[in-house]
Amino acid sequence: MTDQRELAAALRAAVRGEVDFGVTARALTTMDASNYRRVPLGVCAPRDADDVAAALAVCREHGAPVVPRGGGTSIAGQATGTGVVLDFTRHMNRLLSLDPEAGTAVVQPGLVLDRLQEAAAPHGLRFGPDPSTHSRCTLGGMIGNNSCGSHSVAWGTTADNVRTLSVITARGERLRPGPGWAGAPEGLHPLVDGELARLRTGFPELPRRISGYAVDALLPEHRADVARSLCGSEGTLAVLTEAELTLVRAPRARALAVLAYADESGAAQAAAGLLPYRPLTVEGMAADLVPSGADLPRGGAWLFVEAGGDTEAEARAAAEAIVRAADVVDALVVTDPARQRALWRIREDASGTATRMPDGSEAWPGWEDCAVPPARLGAYLRDFRVLLAEHGLRGTPYGHFGDGCIHVRIDFDLLTGPGVARFRRFSEELADLVVAHGGSLSGEHGDGQARAELLPRMYGAETVALFERVKGVWDPDGLLNPGMLVHPAPLDADLRFSALPREPVDVAFGYPADAGDFSAAVRRCVGVAKCRTTSVSGSAVMCPSYRATGEEEHATRGRARLLHEMLAGEVVTDGWRSSEVRDALDLCLSCKGCRSDCPVGVDMATYKAEFLHHHYAGRRRPAAHYAMGWLPVWLRWAARTRTAGAANALASVRPLARLAKRLGGIAAEREIPRLAGKPFSRWWRQRRPSATGEGRLVVLWPDTFTEHLSPSVGRAAVRVLEAAGLRVALPPTLRLPSGGRRVGDARSRSPLSLLTARRGRVCCGLTYLSTGQLDRARTVLGRTLDLLEPVLDTDAPLVVLEPSCAAALRTDAPELLHDDPRAARLASRVLTFAETLETYAPDWTPPAVNRPVTGQTHCHQHAVLGDAPDRRLREAAGLTGELTGGCCGLAGDFGFERGHYDVSRACAEEQLLPAVREAPQDAVVQADGFSCRTQLEQLGGVRGRHLAEILAEALDRRP
Repeated sequence: MTDQRELAAALRAAVRGEVDFGVTARALTTMDASNYRRVPLGVCAPRDADDVAAALAVCREHGAPVVPRGGGTSIAGQATGTGVVLDFTRHMNRLLSLDPEAGTAVVQPGLVLDRLQEAAAPHGLRFGPDPSTHSRCTLGGMIGNNSCGSHSVAWGTTADNVRTLSVITARGERLRPGPGWAGAPEGLHPLVDGELARLRTGFPELPRRISGYAVDALLPEHRADVARSLCGSEGTLAVLTEAELTLVRAPRARALAVLAYADESGAAQAAAGLLPYRPLTVEGMAADLVPSGADLPRGGAWLFVEAGGDTEAEARAAAEAIVRAADVVDALVVTDPARQRALWRIREDASGTATRMPDGSEAWPGWEDCAVPPARLGAYLRDFRVLLAEHGLRGTPYGHFGDGCIHVRIDFDLLTGPGVARFRRFSEELADLVVAHGGSLSGEHGDGQARAELLPRMYGAETVALFERVKGVWDPDGLLNPGMLVHPAPLDADLRFSALPREPVDVAFGYPADAGDFSAAVRRCVGVAKCRTTSVSGSAVMCPSYRATGEEEHATRGRARLLHEMLAGEVVTDGWRSSEVRDALDLCLSCKGCRSDCPVGVDMATYKAEFLHHHYAGRRRPAAHYAMGWLPVWLRWAARTRTAGAANALASVRPLARLAKRLGGIAAEREIPRLAGKPFSRWWRQRRPSATGEGRLVVLWPDTFTEHLSPSVGRAAVRVLEAAGLRVALPPTLRLPSGGRRVGDARSRSPLSLLTARRGRVCCGLTYLSTGQLDRARTVLGRTLDLLEPVLDTDAPLVVLEPSCAAALRTDAPELLHDDPRAARLASRVLTFAETLETYAPDWTPPAVNRPVTGQTHCHQHAVLGDAPDRRLREAAGLTGELTGGCCGLAGDFGFERGHYDVSRACAEEQLLPAVREAPQDAVVQADGFSCRTQLEQLGGVRGRHLAEILAEALDRRP
């Protein structure tokens, strides 16, 4: 048995890269995007090929297996292992050279595909294969799996685009495999010479044969290409250190034809018939995977067929020719690049979307990517559906219909013994079905642990024995990725769910989408790692802390992995008290971006709040939790005692400000925001009652930030809402005893009420939620519901100006108070400023601003509320341009907390600050969130304004 401590010490002495055998590093690499979980000994991040050779030598000496790993998005389990994980993403992630004339690139294995595409694009080039995980998968992983992607009908698999490789064998031999037996280890050539007949007859001919070793690439008629034979070997034969790739010429223009069919069988039948038109893609998916409201032609299933050309007109003509040739229910041809990207996102997100059935139940990989000859796809799908029904299973196929490759997630029960037994029986029968149709068990993602056990059904025992002999030539000690491809582990062993608790964990939130089960909520993360993208486009947010740090533990997936291991209790052993989980969650901004941007709806902000609630139960919390978590209390005291001016004066004295920040756990770099001299509600009470208008009643929510820090936003909102003909009221501040006269407005007073009522202020509990003080949040929200009962008995909406407060009321409140039906009623009443105007003043015309706008869509607005009404309101007011995505980085208390300043600033510098700097001189800076405005002011010296303020100023200028 390997001595873990000695192995770690030997690796640290031998390699220059990082060696980490700690809890966090091991927990982050127990899983990939498959159903499997195996606990590694540790992680090594080599700096170069010399480090790889040194690490292999140490592991060989200690008898420790080695698992090469890229982005960890493999779906068959091949990126998991019990030995030392070689992480190539940290250092060996560079593009070494790009030759536009030759159309080649030399890359290291940890380079993310999109980085290569960005470098090649200015030369009109690209790498042909493009899996849906292109924004985070690595070239090394693509070579290991022989990945394909949507454009394989035009440009083939990764193996079709590899020229030469640089590898190191487990025994330290450095080789450069290529055609003509180049780089072949001793013994491989004679082995192949003795099996020529088998190699010529034992491998099915189809475009997506990924299963097994590509030993037939070593035939003389295939140029004896050793590099090609290594593609798809899943890190079991040698460790890749460098690759020379072929690039393809990208068409100057593209048109996307979306072809609609009645059902998936019709789409599958049609796919092969479109191949003579030389399309770039023929992708298929059914309605079950399409979000409601998607801009697709009417139908029950669709083919996404892309055509290219030198001009837009040429590409459109090619796409329209495909439409004419296709027997479709309906069709759509799109040439606008932005709209094409939006449509492609629907298809790319299917790998995550498919993990949930339409009723919310879980679905899993395992039979993710079988492939059959394209002409047989329709017949195969019909038989596949019959087999599903026979086993009482459900799944929604989608994928590369033009290549006969089908992706599907199936609602296996992998939590119980009978469910796992059915998973095995189904797997065996489906393998036989695929073989009967002349197919391959894997058409893209490799065999790994999911399918390797079944390879004899596809190839026969003698060909599988040949695979074992090939493995013996390359890796005689069995050091590299054991349990994969040859001598495989059983397909129903090492399932990642087996380590989780069988009984639901006692939690505070209701987790309605997961039947109240926190384990099921954590299981949502299947590892597709969309959160690991290093750049975002459009309004996307997830995951700002990962983009700022580049560390897996600060990605949504990394945090979900640590929570999984916390529940499992094997690697993370101290449960809710875990310092490793706490540290990973510490840099979560609670931006909720993952709630909308993650294909499976992981909600890390809620998980963080849940964890902090348990972690600090009965213990002293960080100072910031008291200073900023209880902010509504401190601000209310300042307002009641009329000491805002004194507080501002003291905060302006630098020594006192430094002391206050130190005591409050606030970053020294931050300025303490100034308190308003007159809170919003005081201004409201001093207005003439007749000024409130006579139209439809709306109740304006006086959130903590509007009330005490930026009352100008509240005043502006009142101005605009009344100008739109609405009657504005504030929530009650008194709760009368049962049977007493109800108070329906903050202005309402009576002598009797002052004697018998309980005074209070409504509050969404946001600051308590974000710091995990959930008991306090429940109390605050309960009092709020008591105060709001008179409002909830009417049909008046609640207009919430602060997006984070609106999001808390709409989602967090009903999920935390899941046992109080009033919370759901409250959530259903919450409207944003723009939603209120659109719903209750649809005929009102806003004042013409007629200026460009810049700024950022609030992350909570993007994730929870949606911004379509805001866009329409801006357009109606003549505000031109788009707001950026991402997160401002302040995110409530996050950017103020000590130790967060650098990450907070990095988040702001990603999109918000550059957008403001590059905006036209006359641009209006819109920032609806108090945090966003504060970040702009403190880091950019720019005053951002709420949309209500922008419109109110325009109203004041209007004749």
